Amino acid sequence: MLSFKMKKIKIFLISIILLCNNSLSSFSREIPASFADLAEKLMPSVVNISTTTTVTTQSNPFPFQFPPGSPFEDMFKEFGAPQERKSAALGSGFIIDEKGIVITNNHVIQDAENIIVRVNGDKEFKAEVIGADPLSDIAVLKLDSNEKFIPVKFGNSDKARIGDWVIAIGNPFGFGGTVTSGIISARNRSLGLTRYEDYIQTDASINSGNSGGPLFDLNGDVIGINTAILGRSGSIGIGFAIPSNSAKIVIDQLVKFGETKRGWLGVRIQDVTKEIADVENLGEPRGALVASVAENSPSQKAGVKAGDIILEFNGEKIKEMKELPTIVARTEVGKNVKVKIWRNKKEIIKTIKLGRLETSEDFKVAEKKTTPKETSIDKLKINVRLINKEDVKSRNLPNQTSGLVITKIENDSPLKGSIELNSIILEAQKRKIRSIDDLSEVVKKVLNSDQKTILLVIYNSQNQRRYIGIKLD
Repeated sequence: MLSFKMKKIKIFLISIILLCNNSLSSFSREIPASFADLAEKLMPSVVNISTTTTVTTQSNPFPFQFPPGSPFEDMFKEFGAPQERKSAALGSGFIIDEKGIVITNNHVIQDAENIIVRVNGDKEFKAEVIGADPLSDIAVLKLDSNEKFIPVKFGNSDKARIGDWVIAIGNPFGFGGTVTSGIISARNRSLGLTRYEDYIQTDASINSGNSGGPLFDLNGDVIGINTAILGRSGSIGIGFAIPSNSAKIVIDQLVKFGETKRGWLGVRIQDVTKEIADVENLGEPRGALVASVAENSPSQKAGVKAGDIILEFNGEKIKEMKELPTIVARTEVGKNVKVKIWRNKKEIIKTIKLGRLETSEDFKVAEKKTTPKETSIDKLKINVRLINKEDVKSRNLPNQTSGLVITKIENDSPLKGSIELNSIILEAQKRKIRSIDDLSEVVKKVLNSDQKTILLVIYNSQNQRRYIGIKLD
């Protein structure tokens, strides 16, 4: 009986070992033994780009230099004569059409007078710019040749997962045809380099000269355009690529029109903080809060109001504010789009006909001006004054604007760090503020409530309408 039980235990253990081995082998099969075949196939489609630009500098007739900021520096500049020199730059790119259409970064060819593209390591061709877009940092070139080239195709970057293998091919430091490998380290990264950012992060080695080159998946499809690295001294395993799905929309427009045609809502938006979500009974922070709506914009015509929270655009959920501009930009101009909005603690649907960003009259920043007269709001530990006609005129505000200008913020004020001086308080708890008593009354009610969170609507010092949730402890 005992021996029978031991046999069953042995069989069970062997089964577990075999199962584990099978699982491990299935994972190991996903790790390529070599990238050689893939690299050999893709190399003819990746190009090296060199540019030249004329730079004007001031010559120094003296055999020495004055330190920056020296009073002698400017004095002796007049003795020097302007001199022109040629500046060279290197980058990478890839062919997407057999007629010689090449994709690269805008910053690779920006202001270039001559663009030379080397294909397959030996053949050189002059190239002209078909179209370039600084906002996405993408440029499209056309090779001056009647030859047929070997193109690569775009993959679906939305299907690329963190941990997937990728390879980068480019021209780092002028070493053309350099192949590096790694994995996708993260998605949806923002660096503050361009207006529209949704970078793929990779640990594949990317250096100066790799800009504009392709990031391939193991099918040999382009899923990203290598654009930036973290650090100036070289690769430290943190590189960034523009996702192919975002890039392709821009590229198609540049090829077809020579320029971009981005969708435009005509709203200023901001993050939905936890405090704002609590006040609005939203459950959790999500969506994009409409801080202000441009006059005669598509949003205004559709009835979108300041204070609305955009939860969904054209069927895509907005989890964070930063997602909305990218989604809107890639949507066809003139399209009627369903937008799900949170207003007065319930969902409503608005249909908006998108305008074009490039031809829109967007918001303008007015000059700042202060007036000394002020009154204290003890509970908020700030000083304010009533807005006057001079403020409205000098800051180019709507004629009917009413509110309080913040002239002082104490260091221990609950508004410290959230609101800046010279901001104008327009509303508190969705009540328009026309006097100091109005604000004091609202503050008192909030302090006597269980929530103790006040929702303010302000114009900041740049005249941008913003919603601020403040906890009053």
